[in-house]
Amino acid sequence: MAAEPQILDELRRLRSRVPQVNGALAASVDGLVLAHDTPGVEPEHVAALTAAALGVAVRMADATGRGDLRELLVRGASGYVATYAAGRTAVLTLLAEDRVNVGRLHLEGRRAGARIGELVDAEIAARAAAAESVAVKPAPPRTRPTRVPRTTATNARTTTES
Repeated sequence: MAAEPQILDELRRLRSRVPQVNGALAASVDGLVLAHDTPGVEPEHVAALTAAALGVAVRMADATGRGDLRELLVRGASGYVATYAAGRTAVLTLLAEDRVNVGRLHLEGRRAGARIGELVDAEIAARAAAAESVAVKPAPPRTRPTRVPRTTATNARTTTES
């Protein structure tokens, strides 16, 4: 993905703004890792679990009439896992210590999710435009070679005369 370095920069900036965030991952809603800064954590595993959790959370939001999913927060004994929507096809998952200011986590997570979403959506749009321009290109016109009348050494006529 061409936007991966920019996404990774955004993840690192977020971690510097909220020091209690000790892992950040951008993934597709299908569970594919787009970029990660997750020392000591297997990013593919977290992305797959995020996709599974999103499936349940989206159904919960729909079933209760709460609209489109915006974020998901899980609190464990040792900290938080927060997932934020990042555009139409991606999510941002943050791993934070238990002592994190949850309000600050949400503020920075939402901002970073919006920026990552813009990057991912722009790349998807660019790929679609490139694919469309390739598909729309007209084929070159067919040209036929110029026909040369056949002749024999005796200039025979090709019409029938009676």
